[in-house]
Amino acid sequence: MKKYIILGKSSLTLNDLKAIARDNAGIKLDTKAEQRIEKSRNLVDKMVKQEKKIYGITTGFGALSNIAISKQDTAKLQKNILMSHSAGTGKFFAQEVVRIIMALRLNDFCQGYSGIRLKTAKNLAKLLNHGVIPVVPEKGSVGASGDLVPMAHMALVLIGMGQAFIKEKKVSGMDALKYCSIEPLNLKSAEGLALINGTQAMTAVGSLALIDALNLCKNADIAACMSLEVLKGSKTEFDPRIHQIRPHKGQIKAAENMLKITEQSEIISSHKDCSRVQDAYSLRCSPQVHGAVRDTLKYAEKTINIEINSATGNPLIFADTNEFLLGGNFHGEPIGACASCFS
Repeated sequence: MKKYIILGKSSLTLNDLKAIARDNAGIKLDTKAEQRIEKSRNLVDKMVKQEKKIYGITTGFGALSNIAISKQDTAKLQKNILMSHSAGTGKFFAQEVVRIIMALRLNDFCQGYSGIRLKTAKNLAKLLNHGVIPVVPEKGSVGASGDLVPMAHMALVLIGMGQAFIKEKKVSGMDALKYCSIEPLNLKSAEGLALINGTQAMTAVGSLALIDALNLCKNADIAACMSLEVLKGSKTEFDPRIHQIRPHKGQIKAAENMLKITEQSEIISSHKDCSRVQDAYSLRCSPQVHGAVRDTLKYAEKTINIEINSATGNPLIFADTNEFLLGGNFHGEPIGACASCFS
């Protein structure tokens, strides 16, 4: 039976992302999340009707932000921003990465600050649930402006352009939509920008790297303990008294874990009274080294858990107060800093 992750009901977790990326879990939008999406969309429609000047919605983008866009040109503008930014190059992201990108963008929409139509969000969810994964080049994002380029490649498929993978076969965006029985979207005001303005590509890559790194921490402890046995070392270096007087949390955790692994070791106990004074650095300092890695990853985990449950677009639509706020939540510095943890 296929597993589904509910978006917008509670905080998305790394385990959820792992299930979506590697276990083929589908996604569903929570009812309250759908209501939030519709509420912000209704405000967009209202402001457009009143011809309010709002960046990226009734104006151009970037240097053209002072240029007013007429109602009849709104749809063309939203389509053009997808096409103009689909300029990525290099190898394609692995499908597991793009699956996370799609899920994270949808989770962003579920916060209710993007102004996207519910229909558009649901169509993106349908692609993911049908196993239709847009072709997204790895290179093109500059980070400071979010992930405009990779996100544009993802969004192209929704309007019947670009390319997508269905299993391992690459097909046109139009054929991908036909596979899902979806009609190409005619984007409305704000939707082109809402689809591409965020940090989801870099966050997807960082999330998978973190998932693998956390798993490696456990494997590293096991490998160190096996080496200790092979080299007939001592488990004295795991004594909690050593680590309580240098109380780095990761170091304490690593020492506890390795002490637990070696607790019943007959090999280690067999040479308890041998003449060796102490073990080599590589064994004796393993809790300190492993612990430092754990502490670094803890910082990355905290940051990424915030990011995967955040609204990273611009403008941000606060429907409860009828406001559009311009800011820079699309900047990738928090994720960029985390990326140094994996280098």
